Amino acid sequence: MNKKLIRIEGLAVLVLGTYLYFSNGYNWAVFLLLLMLPDLSMIGYAFSKKTGAHTYNFAHTFVTPLLLLLAGLIFSVDFLMMIGFIWMVHIGMDRMMGYGLKYETDFKDTHIQRL
Repeated sequence: MNKKLIRIEGLAVLVLGTYLYFSNGYNWAVFLLLLMLPDLSMIGYAFSKKTGAHTYNFAHTFVTPLLLLLAGLIFSVDFLMMIGFIWMVHIGMDRMMGYGLKYETDFKDTHIQRL
């Protein structure tokens, strides 16, 4: 049940983030170009499992994109809003597909599989 709930939450974030991005008139090309950018954080696994888990988790938690959205809203900076929405959509997409935050033991060990 908990895994299904996380996937449903991920779908909701994906749909809402995509809707808000495009309802603000932001560019499709930028969306598609940057959508998979957070996955570059997997490069950390080239150094060690611990480094990989930390870099991946930093790029796949909601804190940073929410801060970007907040800053973009407060200071009226569309670029920050665009990046925040794209980042949120990416995380939602990952959660919907069952990818979770990583443990240091192995790339395949995630918080979703241990629920």
